[in-house]
Order: sequence, then structure tokens, then C-alpha cells
Amino acid sequence: MRFAPSPTGALHVGAVRTALFNWLAARGTGGTFVLRIEDTDQERYVPGSEAQIVESLQWLGLEWDEGPEVGGPHQPYVQSLRAELYREHAERLAASGGAYWCTCTAERLEAMRREQQRLHQPTRYDRRCLVRQEEVAAERAAGVPGVLRLRMPEGRSEWVDLVRGPIGFDNADIDDQVLLKSDGLPTYHLAHVVDDHLMEMTHILRSEEWIPSTPKHLATFAAFGWEPPVYAHLPIVLGDDGRKLSKRRGARDVLEYRDLVYLPAAMVNAMALLGWSSGTTEEVFTVDELVERFSLERVNPASAIFDPKRLDDLQGRQVRHLSADELAAVLEPWLPDLDAPDRQRLVPLLQERIVTLADAQRLVEPLLDYVPWPADLEFPPKKVDTEAAVALLDAATEAVEAGGLDDVEELRRRLTTLLEARGVKARDGFRVLYIAMYGSTVGLPVFDAMAFLGPERIAERLRHARARLRP
Repeated sequence: MRFAPSPTGALHVGAVRTALFNWLAARGTGGTFVLRIEDTDQERYVPGSEAQIVESLQWLGLEWDEGPEVGGPHQPYVQSLRAELYREHAERLAASGGAYWCTCTAERLEAMRREQQRLHQPTRYDRRCLVRQEEVAAERAAGVPGVLRLRMPEGRSEWVDLVRGPIGFDNADIDDQVLLKSDGLPTYHLAHVVDDHLMEMTHILRSEEWIPSTPKHLATFAAFGWEPPVYAHLPIVLGDDGRKLSKRRGARDVLEYRDLVYLPAAMVNAMALLGWSSGTTEEVFTVDELVERFSLERVNPASAIFDPKRLDDLQGRQVRHLSADELAAVLEPWLPDLDAPDRQRLVPLLQERIVTLADAQRLVEPLLDYVPWPADLEFPPKKVDTEAAVALLDAATEAVEAGGLDDVEELRRRLTTLLEARGVKARDGFRVLYIAMYGSTVGLPVFDAMAFLGPERIAERLRHARARLRP
């Protein structure tokens, strides 16, 4: 199996989903996963994107067996470093008659296409140069630039797709694809066929967008006398707006999700469900479980929709899937001011309340440092009069300093009774404590947070809040 991206920018979810399915198929069958950089289209090359591709796959844990940085028996794995190899194979095709040279100018080709469009005919090369190869050879010898075109055979191209079943095209409807450009560089259609054969690829998993090009690729394999690989064309990935995910339309790249503090396991889990299902109602899987269960038989050919809300749901469920020790370790970069025991004490409070790891930082920050109250904060909050707020803060301060945090449930009951005696519901009255703790009416469970901070810091915050009310 191979993943062969073009370095035209960072990888978005749709592209990496293809990498993931190849990786899962390879790992699940004992195969080899190869990373190959297909940079023959130099006009679209984006500097630095090869490094982003490598970084994206490494973050997700999709390590490759052969490819850049790890090497392998078929190196180099960057197509621009294999140009001479492609030229040799192009000449071999030309000599065998499987391809032919063409010296038609861009102006002639454009005029030909316009005439075909006027006549409502398919736009494809008219094979003018096929019957004048001696003249073409003389023109090329005189310095006229030329391209090498595949000679599509007569008949039909048919194959059994592992996702879609039997597929076929009439070859008469397929253009004679350019294989080698006038600058001597190969097109994708030549380079990937040569590489897939020489790198011993037995199965190709790629996007359904390549289905119309598959007859050209099968014809190229046949022209070389090579056995073609087995194809599986995966469903395209759409955004929640129903349009194809695209960098041009603002789709986030994978590293942006890393920077937004999603777990790699959540990203892998979400991408695995883009076109594949386990056949059960289960949706949360570890990577090992995905390797064990993945099969192409359960890939649906219908388009898959990437829903960020579903990712958030899976992220939260993956967080809750972690053990306390695992989550405490994962949170270390986001809670650097806390030692391991303190992070573990907070895990029960955080695990059910966070989606991204940055949420933990946001929730814990008010515990560690006093946060100034917003100027427009209403205090006492609605449904709590000043006298009830004063009584609550005084009682809470007294209880905390007398060891009340040793039994926070008893403290909660005592303060609930105090509020109810004054006609205030506990859920309303306790917002006074939230404001005293966080400068906000929301945050981690206030009594658990008080127990974490300890009596001295809690009493200080309670007195600060009490000072804002009349004596």
C-alpha cells in the first residue's frame, strides 16, 4: 500500500483519510506502507509542504515502512529525483509502439478543442501525429519541442474495484494522455505507473476522482507488459456544507487540528469513520482496534461527510476513554504549573467536561491564579439578595477555616440548608461561590475545586468577594 501526496500544500482531512485507509489495510494484512512524494507538477509545488506532510503523518502515528526519512529498497521516494528513470521508460514505450511523439503546437491543440466543442464532440487529441511519426522524428531532431502520448488501445478497459465492483470504459472515449512533457518531465500518469510497478505495489487505494483516469493507467501497465495492481477507489470526503473538502475552500489542514489540541487518536477515529463502518453501533475505537477490524468490504462507496461536531464528540469520548494516569500525562503540557499528583487529582473534575485539551487549561487557570472580575459582572447574581450572599460567604469562610473542606458533602448540605432557610434555591445561591472562586458563574464544580485549593486560598477568595458587599 502507498500514500503518494503531491507537495502542493498542507494535508486536509480528505487526503489524510486516504493515507489512513492505506495504512490500516497494510497493517491489518501484514503488508508494507510506503510514503512517496509525487512532485512532478513543479508549477503547483509549495515550498515546505513536504515537511508538513511528514509532520502530519507522524503526529497521527501513521509511520511508514518505506519512504522519505526511513529509506527502503526502492529509493529515492521523491519523484523529482527519479526523472531519468521515467525518461528511460518513456523511450521504451515509444520504441514498442505503446506511445508516440507529438509536436502539435498549443495553438493547434486549442483550435482543435474549440472546433470539437462547436460540433458538440468530446474534446480529445485527434491523433494527427500518430500517422506522421517519421515527420515528427525529423521535427524533434530539428529542435521542435514534443510530448509523448499514450496510445490508447481499441476495445474496453475493465476492472473489478474492491469498493465499487465491476467498472468499465470504452477506450474510444479515452484521450491519448500526455506521459512525458516537452521539458522532459513525466506527468503523473507515467510516473506513478512506473513507480507502482517498481515499488511492487499490489493494491492501490485512492480517491474516486481517479476512476476516469484508471483506463489510461491500465493501458500504460499493459503497454509495458506489466501486471496492474488491484484498485479500490474510496469515496470523496465532503464538508458539512455538502461540498468537497478543499484547501481552496478553507478546509483546515491536519496540523491545525493538532494546534487546536485534538488528540491524534480522536482524529484517526473520526477519519476512519469517513466511509468505513465496523458493522456495529460502536464508534469509538483505539488504533489497534481499527487495525484489527478494518476491511475494504465495509467501505461504503457513497460520499462521506466530515462533520466537525462529530469530531468534537469523538474527541470528548476519546478523552473519557483514557485512564486517569493517561489523561494526567497528556495534560502535562497544558497544565505545566501542576505536578503529577495535582493533575491526577483534577482528572475526575476535567474528564467529563473537556473536549480539547486546551479546555482543561481554560478551566484550571482560574484555580491557579486570581482572575479579576469583569467590570459588568452582576454581584450578587440574580435571584440572590445581598443579605443572603453575605450570610453564605460568612458561613462558608467560617466553615472552611474550621476544617469544613475535610467533608465537602457535609459543607454543601450545611450551606444548602442556610440558603433554603432564606428562601434561596441552592443552584442560585451557589453562583455566589462560583463568582468568589472564578470571577464567573461557571467553572469546575465549586466544592471539589475548593477542596483542591485548600482553606487558606479559599478563605482569601471568599473574603475578597465578601468585601464587595455591604457590611
